[in-house]
Amino acid sequence: MKNPIPAFTRLRSLDAPGHLPALQGELLASIGTDALPDLLGHPPRILLLYGSLRPRSFSRLAVEEAARLLIHMGCEVRIFDPADLPLPDQSLGDDHPAVHELRQHALWSEGMVWCSPERHGTVSAVMKAQIDHLPLELGGMRPTQGRTLAVMQVSGGSQSFNAVNTLRLLGRWMRMFTIPNQSSVAMAYKEFDDAGRMRASAYYYRIVDVMQELVRVTVLLRPYAAALTQRYSETAR
Repeated sequence: MKNPIPAFTRLRSLDAPGHLPALQGELLASIGTDALPDLLGHPPRILLLYGSLRPRSFSRLAVEEAARLLIHMGCEVRIFDPADLPLPDQSLGDDHPAVHELRQHALWSEGMVWCSPERHGTVSAVMKAQIDHLPLELGGMRPTQGRTLAVMQVSGGSQSFNAVNTLRLLGRWMRMFTIPNQSSVAMAYKEFDDAGRMRASAYYYRIVDVMQELVRVTVLLRPYAAALTQRYSETAR
């Protein structure tokens, strides 16, 4: 993990962040920081959320591959571990360390990646709980409004877009700018090796495309970040 924050205890470490075996030579160089717009002072800050607590969670493995790509593209990344996140409204006043930490990461971020498995034709409860813990307004701050968003899903069977479609709906509700590109990995159990690394494939290259687009849109919108969190209907009261 790039620049880990010791005060936070729910950030997943990232093994071999600089190792991208599915990309070699010119392919690897083509997605480096030279291919991106001016970073305007500091690296793009991206928070990544995944939607399964299984020991071999394919949504987590996909997020980790996305994080490695983002680091290679010059970003600072944080992967939130939702293992002890309570259900929404389970803790009185949302007073729980995991909820507080998730919100701090959201406030830190300029963009996000959401990756969910498809469960019963929609996103998982773990994924939805994380989004439900992010309020539209928090002490005068906006944890999600104006931020960019990339959506991804993994499926155990044939390719589907139910989860990413739901994530797009949620992103709009959270007042985020969801990028046009997206990733849907079918039969995810075939796409990762025993070490949890994604094999070179059209699915992997789509994740590369999605992360590249996310970084570009995040950088392009950065000069307007303050304006994007202001609404006339809220200031005119």
